[in-house]
Amino acid sequence: MRLVLTAAALLGGIAIAGSARADAVDYVKDARLYYRAVTCSGTEPVPATLDTPTVTKHCEEMAKRFARFTETYIQRAQPFFAGVRPAGLPQTVVYPFGGGDLVSALVTYPDAQEITTISLEHAGDPTRLAAMTDKKQLGAALQAYRDAIYGLLTLNDSTSENMRKLEKGGIPGQLSFHLTGMAVMGYEPVSLRFFQLKDDGSIAYLSQADIDALAATKARKVKHGWVDTDFSEAFNHMELVFRKAGDPKAPTITHRHIAGNLADKAFKGSPLEKHLLAKGKIAALTKAASFLIWEAGFSGIRDYLLANMAWMASDATGIPPRFARKAGFKQVTYGTFKGPFLPEANGVIAEEMVKLWESQPRRRLGFRYGYVDSELGVHLMITQPAPPPEPKKK
Repeated sequence: MRLVLTAAALLGGIAIAGSARADAVDYVKDARLYYRAVTCSGTEPVPATLDTPTVTKHCEEMAKRFARFTETYIQRAQPFFAGVRPAGLPQTVVYPFGGGDLVSALVTYPDAQEITTISLEHAGDPTRLAAMTDKKQLGAALQAYRDAIYGLLTLNDSTSENMRKLEKGGIPGQLSFHLTGMAVMGYEPVSLRFFQLKDDGSIAYLSQADIDALAATKARKVKHGWVDTDFSEAFNHMELVFRKAGDPKAPTITHRHIAGNLADKAFKGSPLEKHLLAKGKIAALTKAASFLIWEAGFSGIRDYLLANMAWMASDATGIPPRFARKAGFKQVTYGTFKGPFLPEANGVIAEEMVKLWESQPRRRLGFRYGYVDSELGVHLMITQPAPPPEPKKK
């Protein structure tokens, strides 16, 4: 059944990928306001409606954080991946459990043309920042953003707790975090649209009439135990198109963030699964994913990756060795892994992961990529096609 679905989806790939319809609402003006006032990028003046001293103070703090993040993560990770990433990888990237972390996709795959991140969190209402004419309200919203993004800019990952906090309020987490990742890598926004997934996995961009019709319907949590939002359901999934800052002729990159539950009951047979299948071969990454890909209840997203990825970077929350080997992959380890950071992940697969690292020479890793291990060691794993077996000697 999976093979039939994959083939059918590939034949419909153009429709699945889609292009923005003429009446789709483009929130690029709001995206550029975030770009200037939240990510502190660009040269446009702060709009008169926002308190300039408040934004200036925020940007002074963000400049220090960006400098440290660039030094400790971007400048170390980029040359590492340039040295291990094979040529000719797909330019379509899928990052499951990738809430708020567009920057890692860009660091890992700098040649990507399309990036899809998936997490439980919704994109968020882009219009609220422009309405923050009150100085105290703006200052509080920017402080909440700085508090929440601390983990991304310090530990190179966003915690679930921080992501949940920004499901409500004036500066939504997914929108602001992904714009931050775009900006710190030297890009600027070209368009920002919102969409829904049709039953066949194709994209339906939202017009003003669509957005007005959904205005009173709040986006609800996609998993029990998560949180509801305080913004419209229209702003669940976003498409951000961007290019190198200051270069109108630079090629554009399309990033889509989809709010979705990747557990089997929600994922298998869903529009999200069909949407991903339509992409064909992909490059993949995941990190700090709560070890969910290890679990039987997340076999659908694991099987999707193994059937469609050409290459994958991850921490130990990636594909377990037993599944990778069976699907024809080999795994190369970096750093050290003595056990999972989360004690509840201990078990047979954790032991297999420890043995995987022990079975290979220790390869130095100069940056954190996802979780540390149980002894706070940094680690990384590449999952790539295994070489064909050598012919038997006669």
